[in-house]
Amino acid sequence: MQRYTESADYIKSIIGDRRPEILMILGSGIGFLADEIENAAVIPYADIPHFGVSTVDGHAGKLVIGELEGVCVMVMRGRMHCYEGYTPQQVSYPVRVAKLLGVKSMIVTNAAGAVNLDYAVGDLMLISDHIRFMGMSPLTGPNIDEFGPRFCDMSNVYTKELRTIAKNKAAEMGINLREGVYFYCAGPQFETPAEIRAVAVLGGDAVGMSTVFEATVAAHCGIKVLGISLMSNMAAGIIPDALLDGLDVEEVGERSKDSFSALVRACVPYMR
Repeated sequence: MQRYTESADYIKSIIGDRRPEILMILGSGIGFLADEIENAAVIPYADIPHFGVSTVDGHAGKLVIGELEGVCVMVMRGRMHCYEGYTPQQVSYPVRVAKLLGVKSMIVTNAAGAVNLDYAVGDLMLISDHIRFMGMSPLTGPNIDEFGPRFCDMSNVYTKELRTIAKNKAAEMGINLREGVYFYCAGPQFETPAEIRAVAVLGGDAVGMSTVFEATVAAHCGIKVLGISLMSNMAAGIIPDALLDGLDVEEVGERSKDSFSALVRACVPYMR
């Protein structure tokens, strides 16, 4: 608890009396949203006590705190992943710091591979639930009662009322917003075609290497969650003989930035 408090106190020393209400975690190719924050204070992760540092291209590793649509937001421009060598607790660490700063809701985004054959590259998917079959959990170890109970209910991680807001706003703007289940795989290697077939059988609509640990910790400490995935590619084996290299993420992010930004901005005022 002392570590979380030290991190929060450092951030408070930079932002003064401002208190963020929404945490936004921006995934690969989606960092452009941080450029839309007004009156921004920018803090490199490396300057914050006990924070990890992003090492992946497309993850700037900066905390941006300011206003978006009249709401004070805390934006993570880039995140940490387990495949970088971090533990689930380190990956999800910033969520608890955000809780101490007063955050009540979280928008978590990612670039994912489309498993559902009805999806197309560039689609946005509202996350309704997730699947994680790995043994790792960010709640492993001594429980910190100040954040939440030892045994955490996971029935409504991706808050139904926030999903309804997103669906209504997407419909108003003519955005084709999918809704489906996000399947977590640790990476950094892409999944094999056989693994993707298994994901589809188990009910996954998209697959990726992030989000689940942050969402789990948010659920544990009572933060409402809105999750949105950008389909950056079709998953392995869906397009015969196609190879995956991760280079499409930035390109697809650029192509989808207007609709992605518009949807997030439309939701923010209703998430306070």
